Amino acid sequence: MDEIRELSRSIEGLTALVTGASSGMGRATAHVLAQAGARVAVTDVNEEGAQAVAAEIDEAGGDARAWKLDVSDAKAIPSVVTEVAEQYGRLDILVNNAGVALIARIDDKAYDEYWDQSVAIMLSAHQRMVRAALPYLRATKNPRIVNIASTEGLGATPGNSAYAAVKHGVIGLTRGLAVELGKEGITVNCICPGPIRTGMTEAIPEEQKEEYARRRTALRRYGYPEEIAHTVLSLVIPAASFITGVALPVDGGLTIRRA
Repeated sequence: MDEIRELSRSIEGLTALVTGASSGMGRATAHVLAQAGARVAVTDVNEEGAQAVAAEIDEAGGDARAWKLDVSDAKAIPSVVTEVAEQYGRLDILVNNAGVALIARIDDKAYDEYWDQSVAIMLSAHQRMVRAALPYLRATKNPRIVNIASTEGLGATPGNSAYAAVKHGVIGLTRGLAVELGKEGITVNCICPGPIRTGMTEAIPEEQKEEYARRRTALRRYGYPEEIAHTVLSLVIPAASFITGVALPVDGGLTIRRA
């Protein structure tokens, strides 16, 4: 009988880059990865917010540095990724989290503008981040890419077609890259959050949140950013070496509930 292989669950000393990390799921992910021993590049278009999160992590005993990064700026991405890798000496984990919620119906005047911004920030940026990070990921032992999609990538909500189209695209990009990069040992997965308590949902009245959660989710509640962050951690540990191409719902049972 074969011996049980010992697979590491430690990311101690690895370097992770998280986009959109000044708030919400990105901030929680930066904290959780740092708590697990990773050195974290906190990137965000909100430079002050990124610096504040990096300071939080440092004060808690972690290792984080902040970079301003507008992921819709194609020229900024390679320079920031290169700077992160050079300052830390490596890049092992890429988490594409940056996102926006721009809601418009198909016949709204703002639709084209919202479409272009959504594609730029939540789809084009993902592939550009991956392309910029690839030379460094190829040089490490346990390279990991995690894209943040949405349950909107598994279905759709009326009046939200641009967002839904982009999140479907993130899942397709994840699967395509998983197949393409698998032979190099680079895993590519995505998480599909359901209703989460972040800045994007903050404006929804509490009673509406509670009603929606009771009606739609198996757990009858909204999720928390930390619950997404710990799922990211589960996908980037060395022991997660045989998981790739997955679109994982973290939604309190929203996608499986029928009544």
